[in-house]
Amino acid sequence: MNTTHTIQHKHSTLALLCILLFACSTILVSCHDHSSHETAAITKTHNESTAETTTISSEQMHAVGIQLGTVENKELTATIKANGMLKVPNNFKANATSLYGGVVKSIIVQVGDNVKAGQPIATLVNPQFIQLQEEYLSLANKITLAEQELNRQKDLNEGGAGALKNLQSITADVQTLRVRKAALQQQFQIMGIQPEKLSAESISSVLKVPSPINGVISNVFSKIGSYVDVASPVAEIVDNGSLHLDLQVFEKDLPLLKVGQIIHFTLTNNPTNEYDAEVFSIGAAFENESKTIPVHAKVKGNKNGLIDGMNITGIVSLNSATTPAVPSTAIVDANGKSYVFILANASTQPAIATHAHDGEAHTHEEKQHSTEPKESITFEKIEVVKGVSDMGYTAVTFVKDIPADAKIATQGAFFILAKMNNTGTHTHQH
Repeated sequence: MNTTHTIQHKHSTLALLCILLFACSTILVSCHDHSSHETAAITKTHNESTAETTTISSEQMHAVGIQLGTVENKELTATIKANGMLKVPNNFKANATSLYGGVVKSIIVQVGDNVKAGQPIATLVNPQFIQLQEEYLSLANKITLAEQELNRQKDLNEGGAGALKNLQSITADVQTLRVRKAALQQQFQIMGIQPEKLSAESISSVLKVPSPINGVISNVFSKIGSYVDVASPVAEIVDNGSLHLDLQVFEKDLPLLKVGQIIHFTLTNNPTNEYDAEVFSIGAAFENESKTIPVHAKVKGNKNGLIDGMNITGIVSLNSATTPAVPSTAIVDANGKSYVFILANASTQPAIATHAHDGEAHTHEEKQHSTEPKESITFEKIEVVKGVSDMGYTAVTFVKDIPADAKIATQGAFFILAKMNNTGTHTHQH
């Protein structure tokens, strides 16, 4: 009996050991599988983390001035910016010249003065002026005597006592004198002399050079004592009331322009004041080799301070539209694409946990380390397509969907890009 009992006891012990060994092996396999799954999940998570994200500490954010904001809906106006020049058409420019040569005695105007048509610009002296006036006064007496002789020859011919040849000769002489007088009268009027008031006492050697148009003196070419003639203008007059704006527009922007469109422009060297011009003509050929096409616009409203030849910077306003937009400082360009950085996640404070103890809830900080973790923020780089820019904002279209309340870096985006490029891509396996 004892031998049998001993054998049975050994068999029972062996069976129990087998069961324990099987159970342990099962637990080990399960643990191994669970660890493999965890490792695979962690590896997968880190493999999905590329150089599209980077973490910034609170100290770095404050040091470089990184600021956060949101995507806003803005009514932005599309614009075209172009350079140009103010011009006055040649039919609104004039040179003040004298029909007769002379020495400049006085210059009555200065650059910038407003003048009216016929107003004296300068005076010239020349003895020839005296001779012309003397000839005109003499013609009056010659014509009187010639007319008397003409009447006498007519009477003689009517009585049959005169010769027809003499009548014809004196008639031709009278006609010649009258033509010369009429020519001198026209010359005097052009010279600013009133022939009907001319007398022996009013003869003068001074000739006034008048302004041919209303406008502003843009240049004075002569000086006192210099000799001028019809080929030597005394001054230039420009009618700035007819100022045109010649804007140089690139070919790609030309379809966006049309006649009647308003152009806002400022002086390139003094952009304090803004002026308006209305497009009245669009060129049909390239300007020299600049690959730009001239667009002509008439300056409207206030023209104070505008002068022919000034360089300007023009902005053409197109249609307005409400669109998602971000501050222009939030956008960075890299490798031919545009990006913004959105807040991916933030680790701010140690985790707060609540535990039940003796029927009461107690809240305390869950300390994982001996020191409290520092604040850090992770940013993700998101590609965008830029639209129009206006008033410091740029319209954007996101290549992939982002949360409606996503936070973006509105300042310091270049620092984030630089840090991301320096960090590179790392895959960690646990």
